[in-house]
Amino acid sequence: MERSHLHQFICAISPLKAEAWEAFEKVWQPYSCKRKTLLTAAGETERYLYFVLEGVQRSYWLTRDDKEATIVFTYPYSFSGIADSFLTQTPSLFYLESLTQSSFLRTTYTQVQELMDRFPAIQSLILKATAFALKGSLERQVELQCLGAEEKFRKLLTRSPQVLNLIPHKYLASYLGLDAATFSKLLGTVRL
Repeated sequence: MERSHLHQFICAISPLKAEAWEAFEKVWQPYSCKRKTLLTAAGETERYLYFVLEGVQRSYWLTRDDKEATIVFTYPYSFSGIADSFLTQTPSLFYLESLTQSSFLRTTYTQVQELMDRFPAIQSLILKATAFALKGSLERQVELQCLGAEEKFRKLLTRSPQVLNLIPHKYLASYLGLDAATFSKLLGTVRL
């Protein structure tokens, strides 16, 4: 059952023929962790690509004065990990932690690299997944820089209404670049 979610996710990005899918499927191993587990710390190189089966995770950046800026959330059924560190095998600038108890399938950089070398279709899959992630990051950058607080809040709720029930509001406020008071006010006044 776990791998069927992975298969559906992959098929939506770039379907693989049987031989490539079988090789790709074999490299994923189950992994689980408790709530508030630090999966990757700043300064570490991301060794794993995760596929989220259960739970919510967040990536964040820590300022010099220890203020956290949430960059992204992941939840079922999507990839997770510190993508830039994983793809470049360089130290991460970000942290990845589980916000809730979480279950994954995960694979290593070495395994993904070997599969990309053997199967052009897997290399294409990784390229497309990276392109979609970049597209989302650029759209989010525009939202953060160009939209007002209410517009950012509305976009979040339109795109992912379930997050209000999944993710503590302090992290959602951080993700939107808002202080907790502004987020709370919007929560009470904005209706979709």
